[in-house]
Amino acid sequence: MRARGVHLEYSFQADGQHGADVRNPLFELLSALRDHGSIQHAARSLGSSYRHVWGALKHWEDVLGEPLVTWVQGQPARLTPFAHRMVWAEARARARLTPHIEALRVELERVLSEALDGTQQVVTLYASHDLALPLLRERAGAQHRLHVELKFTGSVDALRALAEGRCVVAGFHVPKLPAGAKLFERSLKPLLKPGRHKLIACATRRQGLIVAPNSPHRIESLQDLTRGGLRFVNRQSGSGTRLLTDQLLQLERIAPESIVGYGAGAEDSHLAVAAAVASGAADAGVGIEAAAQRYGLRFVPLAEEDYFLVCLRDALDSAPVLKLREVLAGNTWQQTLQGLPGYGGERAGQVLSLTQALPWWKFRERKRRDGGR
Repeated sequence: MRARGVHLEYSFQADGQHGADVRNPLFELLSALRDHGSIQHAARSLGSSYRHVWGALKHWEDVLGEPLVTWVQGQPARLTPFAHRMVWAEARARARLTPHIEALRVELERVLSEALDGTQQVVTLYASHDLALPLLRERAGAQHRLHVELKFTGSVDALRALAEGRCVVAGFHVPKLPAGAKLFERSLKPLLKPGRHKLIACATRRQGLIVAPNSPHRIESLQDLTRGGLRFVNRQSGSGTRLLTDQLLQLERIAPESIVGYGAGAEDSHLAVAAAVASGAADAGVGIEAAAQRYGLRFVPLAEEDYFLVCLRDALDSAPVLKLREVLAGNTWQQTLQGLPGYGGERAGQVLSLTQALPWWKFRERKRRDGGR
């Protein structure tokens, strides 16, 4: 194949983009052909004519120097192995880059908003990856003139950013585990101080195993991951989901090294984990139910968890944070969460103390037997 370059670009338009979607006509065409098996049905799904889709297909084959579709009389059109690899490589790259694309778009929108209307409130939010938060940002901007500058990072890194003054609000999540969550306590407790930090309930969500719907491995539990031949895709160190997975393995006394891929390359979002499983690069991963459904995958529930926002006590009643709390407590946010698989809005918008919200928190430490010396 002749060498080909990749060109990226973005534009300013009157209608705003939702989320971090990046459209590309080639991959939209290939995905439609893969899903529908004919140019006629693919054209209908794309809202185009048969002639247009046929011409576009020939154009892209000429550009890439490779055939993209295999034609066999009496059978559905199928993507060539090259085209199939292209589609899934693009899907995985898109999933990996989604948080970063979203951050870039939000930053540019902030510049535009400040230039056009300097009275708009702005709040900076560093948060563990979540599919509801971009929707929260949209609701806040559309209904409350609040620009949420959202940047996804791991739970631990988000709390560190708050401690270092790089954000006003941080987002993290903790599981509701009857047996306790010692790893969360050890990792998060040093970054949260009673009296200094205030929690704001944001959402509840389900985490579990993400597996292919027709997987021959019949994965139903974490213990099944230790069987030979299975490949696991993990989350990055410092993420709340990685902490959750480590904690669940510890509770079930499963050695991480017994799971193939556990210590290998990691993904930094739920969507990237789901894309890895959907592409066949892995057999299972841990993530939220909404990400599994996004890719048509099977979901095996493991834990319910609370997603919290946290700010300094002094910022709690500032104008931007008051607006953010108003969004969270509104009916629109409840309806938004109901539309996401595995999500709920229990206590959303309520201000909570650390000792009230985190079952493993103990404010009063036991006095040392030596009198505290």
